[in-house]
Amino acid sequence: MTGHIQGSAAGGVAASAAVEISDLSKVFNHGKPNEVHALDGIGLSIETGSFVSLIGPSGCGKSTLLRLIGALTAPTDGTVLVNGKSADQARLDRDYGMAFQTSGLFGWRTVTQNIELPLQLMGWNKLDRKNRAAEMLELIKLPEFGDHYPHELSGGMQQRVAIGRALSFQPSLLLMDEPFGALDEMTREHMQTEVLDIWKKTGKTVVFVTHSIPEAVFLSNRVIVMSPRPGRIAADIEIDLGARTFDTRESQRFFELITQVREVLRFDEDSR
Repeated sequence: MTGHIQGSAAGGVAASAAVEISDLSKVFNHGKPNEVHALDGIGLSIETGSFVSLIGPSGCGKSTLLRLIGALTAPTDGTVLVNGKSADQARLDRDYGMAFQTSGLFGWRTVTQNIELPLQLMGWNKLDRKNRAAEMLELIKLPEFGDHYPHELSGGMQQRVAIGRALSFQPSLLLMDEPFGALDEMTREHMQTEVLDIWKKTGKTVVFVTHSIPEAVFLSNRVIVMSPRPGRIAADIEIDLGARTFDTRESQRFFELITQVREVLRFDEDSR
C-alpha cells in the first residue's frame, strides 16, 4: 500500500522543490529506557507552491516531521533541505511561517499589533509595519477588526489572525499543525475554504498536519499517509479534485479519495 505520486503546484506548472527530505529518522531519549523511535527512513520531496497534508494515527510522528522541517528539533539521522539549504539556515533566513492549534495571540495586543509583532522583532519601521498589517487584514478578510483584542474575536477569527501574523514577513513556506483542530465543524469547514483562498492568493508552499481525512483531501494537492510509530510514509496520494467549491465535498471523487486514504490507514493498522 505504498506509492509516490507527485502533485502539481496551484497553476499546474512544474516547480522546484521547497522541501527535500532524505533518509530522515528521529529518536527521542536515544539510548535511554524511555527511548522513542518516532520516525524512520523518511524520504519526501515537496514542490514549491504545493499544499501537502500529513495524516496518520496519533503518535505516528507527523507533528515531529513538521517540526523537523521547521528546524524546531534536530534529526537523529538524515537531512532536511528547505529552499536548497539546511532547515536551520532556512529558519535563520525566516523562510518559515508557523500556525498551530492554538492561535498564540497576545491578549494585551490588538489584532494589528499581534500581526505586527514579527515585523517589530525584525526591526521594521512603524509605517511599514502598519502598511503590512493592513495588507494582512485584507488577506484574512478582517480589515475592520484591526483595533480589536483577541478575546473579542471568535476562534476562527483568531486563527485567521494567527495565519496573517505567520505570513506578515512573507515567508516562502507555511507550516500548519492542526490549526483548526479546536474549532467546531461548521467553523472548521469555513476555515478550510479561507485558508485555500489565502494559499491561492499568496502562492506559498503549505505543509499541513491534520487528523481529519476529509480535511486533508479537501485542502491538498497531495496527502502523505504515515504509518504507526515509527512513522514511515505509507502512501503519497495525489489529490485530483481541481478547484474546490461548496459542491466538492458532495462529489463522488471526494468520497473515493477519502476511501483511498482510509484504506491505507486501515491496512497499516491491521498489519501491526
